[in-house]
Amino acid sequence: MTETITSPGFEALGLSPKILERLNRLGFVVPTPIQREAIPHGIGGRDVIGLAQTGTGKTLAFGLPIAVRLQKDQQALVLAPTRELALQIQETLVKLGLRTALLIGGAPMRPQTGQLRANPNVIIATPGRLEDHLAQRSADLRRVKIVVLDEADRMLDMGFAPVIRRILGQVPAERQTMLFSATMPKEIAEIGRRYQRDPVRVEVQRAGSATALVEQELVVINKEDKSKMLGDLLSEHEGTILVFARTRHGARKLAKTVRTFGHSSAELHSDRTLAQRKAALDGFKDGRYRVLVATDIAARGIDVKNINLVVNYDLPDNAEDYVHRIGRTGRAGAKGRAITLATPDQHRDIHDIERLIKSELKLSERSPLSITRAVQKSSSQRPRRFGAPRRPVNKRS
Repeated sequence: MTETITSPGFEALGLSPKILERLNRLGFVVPTPIQREAIPHGIGGRDVIGLAQTGTGKTLAFGLPIAVRLQKDQQALVLAPTRELALQIQETLVKLGLRTALLIGGAPMRPQTGQLRANPNVIIATPGRLEDHLAQRSADLRRVKIVVLDEADRMLDMGFAPVIRRILGQVPAERQTMLFSATMPKEIAEIGRRYQRDPVRVEVQRAGSATALVEQELVVINKEDKSKMLGDLLSEHEGTILVFARTRHGARKLAKTVRTFGHSSAELHSDRTLAQRKAALDGFKDGRYRVLVATDIAARGIDVKNINLVVNYDLPDNAEDYVHRIGRTGRAGAKGRAITLATPDQHRDIHDIERLIKSELKLSERSPLSITRAVQKSSSQRPRRFGAPRRPVNKRS
């Protein structure tokens, strides 16, 4: 959980002394902007649309209202797009004293059924796995009074919209619904209109904005030279490094390449089992692995502090994911750095990123090639999606 030091403190948000004491013990002293704006509305029972980038403290923004409002024999439901994000949410809510059930793919169903029978306060789930439990009648949502859709835009991008609609159809109509997203595409607005009642919209940062704490750099290079350039970057920069590849196969191959350079590395992508993904992330957090090579599964929902450098070895499939990728560094008030490798023929993709962040990427002095900047602007206000189409997502994630 990343907290930005601002003012005033949590005591101004209508929280009980007991919860304030717990927050203080956990080291949460001052709320982030999204927490400061969303928590009072959440505690007041309002439906909320919260727009903020990843890493801005959204889990507490909905976790604290749940802790305050949930009554005996009531439950909250939190839906998240990935296993990693669901695990992170569970860790935070448990610290708030809430009993949880975690329903995610890659783990056996039977222990999860046991968690559900233990009468948890909060059910945290990826959509596909929750639907599995509903089909087997091991999950019952009739006592749910608070629903949270976290990283809603990412869930829709992964194709979960039909599953979410079916899940919400089994939740009582009399409920509070809080929706958190980094961007506000029309599909998110439609969910708000259909499933929320007079929601208050809280936006603490322009959707698609890149953090000012991250120094961004562009290296234009031939494809065959990218591997050597990555080796040079790993040698020249100290500390932990997160490297993004576009595909699962690319991530596997790149992780092996990094190890041949003499650096400890792990890989994080959807072909890894839940245990392997957790081991990779834990090892990256505690320093056993200096380099984590990942697909966009790590662009959101991982909380790793002090990542010194993010390398976009491959460009993402859409411009918005660039913002989420570089947001893994430059957190908690610390400065970060992001270096993007691109080939000359990817000039339109770079243009889309620059149009989204409203800033031109600085061409690195180490860049052996230049890039065409004069690109005709698209008539659409929304940056076009680029790169190869996304592979079908395993919806039982």
